[in-house]
Amino acid sequence: MLIQKLRLRKGWSQEQLAELSGLSVRTIQRIEQGHKASAETLKSLASVFETDFSSLQAESDMNPSLPARGIANDEALALRQVRRIRGFYKHLMIYVLVIGGLCIYGLLIQPLTGRTSHAAWWPLWPAFGWGIGLLAHGLSAFETLPFLGADWEKRQVEKRLGRKL
Repeated sequence: MLIQKLRLRKGWSQEQLAELSGLSVRTIQRIEQGHKASAETLKSLASVFETDFSSLQAESDMNPSLPARGIANDEALALRQVRRIRGFYKHLMIYVLVIGGLCIYGLLIQPLTGRTSHAAWWPLWPAFGWGIGLLAHGLSAFETLPFLGADWEKRQVEKRLGRKL
């Protein structure tokens, strides 16, 4: 985080810092995300920022590597789940608006065309088809299916990596 603060204080982009320090942009991104940097990398950054190496090294050593990653992974999983649910609610809102609009259109157009009463029922076909997709999206987003959920996903990853459960 100190690297990012120093970079922003100078008004540099990550690309500019990478060019000035001779590092890759990806290395700068990793350091700013909290990954540990090598001594050579920190020396290069210290010379660019005109600061002493020990202050950057102390900040790098303060980042715990394993616990922070475990928390970040949990947060990433929770964020992914929340985004799935948000996606479902967006899908539901679009469904209601479009199908509602089609129903209103069907009811308004029927008197103008003089067709029989069954002409107003045609919006039910797209509502039924799209509704099946919406139902599947909801079951997936809220992980209500016992298979293909987070536990299943974790078991599959462990199985692929050859680990015991």
